[in-house]
Amino acid sequence: MAIPFPKIITERLNLRKVLLTDADRVYYFRSDKEINKYIKRPPQTQETAIAHIQLLDSNLRSGKGIAWGISTKESNELIGSICLWNFSEDKKTAEVGYDLDPKFQGKGIMSEALKAVLDFGFNQRGFETIEAYTDYRNIPSKKLLKQHGFIPSNNRQDSDNQNNEVFYLNR
Repeated sequence: MAIPFPKIITERLNLRKVLLTDADRVYYFRSDKEINKYIKRPPQTQETAIAHIQLLDSNLRSGKGIAWGISTKESNELIGSICLWNFSEDKKTAEVGYDLDPKFQGKGIMSEALKAVLDFGFNQRGFETIEAYTDYRNIPSKKLLKQHGFIPSNNRQDSDNQNNEVFYLNR
């Protein structure tokens, strides 16, 4: 039996499943130079965007992660995404990741989405710790995390990217 997707509705946003019909927007988020300036990612194509959407679906089915597309209540078009993934074996820790169309940055949208996803992660899924990895130069992301109570982890490092700082939030 398929697990129903945990759609989240906030004051201004719909956090919904990312669909194959969103491939153009997913390609944009994963290839735009401004959005990805702090992310190490191989060059993207329309095909890699479709494969990414299929991976999100597979991760949901296998219990490895949940990814939401962010849209406004006025439009179903994706303006960003947010996910909980990289679950620990004991399902007590998850990692949060997010991106947002630059046209929508600075409006509190990611703050609203993050608040809702943290609530879901701690209260619906029962995570005890949620981590976030962000480039030390990404001041807006670090500010967002600190606003939501995340603190830098001095004893954790990202072995894949030395520029990343690790933040965490306990329930």
